[in-house]
Amino acid sequence: MTTGMTTGMTTTTGTRMNTDLLTLTQWLSPAFPLGSYAYSHGLETAISVGAICDEATLEAWLRVIIAKGAGRNDAVLLAASRRGEDVQATARALAGSKERLEEAMAQGAAFAGTLRAMGHHISDAVLPVALGEASRALELETHEISALYLHSFTSNLISCAVRFVPLGQTAGQRVLARLSPLIAQVAQETEAAGLDDLSGGAFMSDISAMQHESQHARVFRT
Repeated sequence: MTTGMTTGMTTTTGTRMNTDLLTLTQWLSPAFPLGSYAYSHGLETAISVGAICDEATLEAWLRVIIAKGAGRNDAVLLAASRRGEDVQATARALAGSKERLEEAMAQGAAFAGTLRAMGHHISDAVLPVALGEASRALELETHEISALYLHSFTSNLISCAVRFVPLGQTAGQRVLARLSPLIAQVAQETEAAGLDDLSGGAFMSDISAMQHESQHARVFRT
């Protein structure tokens, strides 16, 4: 890493880090073609049966996913992948249903395919693993990358609820703001975590994802 101002086009460390942060923001932006808007992570079923019906129930549901479910596990997998560990098989095995695996693989393939078209060398993998691999080139801390990933993941689920509950957009933003400290905490806690730290405690979310596979009327793919 450059530690000071040099001649020519070389930039300072701060500029490089700012550029890398902008790169990561681009990768996790809603404008990046992952098709995330089509996936509800089981929220559609939970909303359909009334388990999520307002701002408070949405926040409670997402807190469990972030702290005890796919959110935390994705952060563990991302950190391990960034360290160069081969966690693809483990990531696939963690998918609790057919649709969960489809959601993770489809978004990961779209992410990797777009980056390859932009000149990066990256393999298809579930999304957090692919992001971990791609982010090795970024001069950012792992907890910063995980936090922005979890923020993007959570924001997408809130967007699903805003459209389908429905909730007002301001209510959705209030939920996201209240979840931000938890997102930062989980990102910090998982930075040095290994595969032994993987777990699953978001049981209702997992069951909703399984039930969605046989749901008759569906707006979202998962």
